[in-house]
Amino acid sequence: MKIHDFIYGSFHLEPVLAELIHTQPLQRLKKIHQGGASYLVNPKWNVTRFEHSVGVMLLIKKLGGSIEEQIAGLLHDISHTAFSHVIDFVLDNPEQDFHDQIFEKVIQSSEIPSVLQKHGFNILSILPIEKWSLLEQPLPSLCADRIDYTLRDLSTYNMISLDDACKFVDELRVVDGKICLKTIEAAEWFVKAYYTEVVDFFLHPLNVYGYAILTDILKIAIAKQIIHFDDLLSDDETVWKKLIDSKDPEVLKKMKDISKKVINDERNYDIHQKKKVRIIDPFVLVGNARMKKATELSTKVRELNQYALEKSLKGTFLRVLNT
Repeated sequence: MKIHDFIYGSFHLEPVLAELIHTQPLQRLKKIHQGGASYLVNPKWNVTRFEHSVGVMLLIKKLGGSIEEQIAGLLHDISHTAFSHVIDFVLDNPEQDFHDQIFEKVIQSSEIPSVLQKHGFNILSILPIEKWSLLEQPLPSLCADRIDYTLRDLSTYNMISLDDACKFVDELRVVDGKICLKTIEAAEWFVKAYYTEVVDFFLHPLNVYGYAILTDILKIAIAKQIIHFDDLLSDDETVWKKLIDSKDPEVLKKMKDISKKVINDERNYDIHQKKKVRIIDPFVLVGNARMKKATELSTKVRELNQYALEKSLKGTFLRVLNT
């Protein structure tokens, strides 16, 4: 199977990857939006978990990761519920890791273990997903997951140029199993791009508003037993239709409210929301194989980190306009 990605280029996929892509759990991700409620407030904010999962797999392949790590990359978001991280707000889960908590159960109850076995792989050699160093790294390090969602979202939404995203990928290197950058200039570019994603986009007033209203809608619907937990294991489209079909006046009013306009207003606000603090500090190659953190080399990165920390801790204050 040949596949083309607008960021990483064209690749031939091994049969196990091709078959996994066509399984129901992977295909389900085509109807789960990366930004949770974002597509409801701006239809152009429509990147899906499927696109991201395939992208992570291809980036790992491009970086020379093993076939097992490519499989892990493809599967890493398989347990995301409908509306992605909105569910963490519904469940009052500040770590925003509910999908991680149910990951192994979702995998084991699917056809994925049998597909892997058919091709000579064991699901136990893939799990736990956190063991793969290219795929996942704790903040503030780079990893394929973090790189892909940043480049994919921002280039799709014209917040960075596709040309710049592709040039950045060429600056990536792997040393001792960790992703690092060839130059401090590339690190400075990515740090700025990353904060465009996690501050300017994640904390964009419309995004914050969409999250808040959709959280309220889902909490009401669960309390009234309009939807049940198992419904959240379907997809955005299925759950949204069930909400509409309920004809519940309170739910329908809230669904209509999602189209209201909002403005930043710290003094007279209706909604205040914070999201998980995300600070990045990539490793940069110094010499042939020695690595240093970007903050050790760049005043600009240190300033950007301070800016992002302050913005994240402050959060977003919104006033809802009734006109």
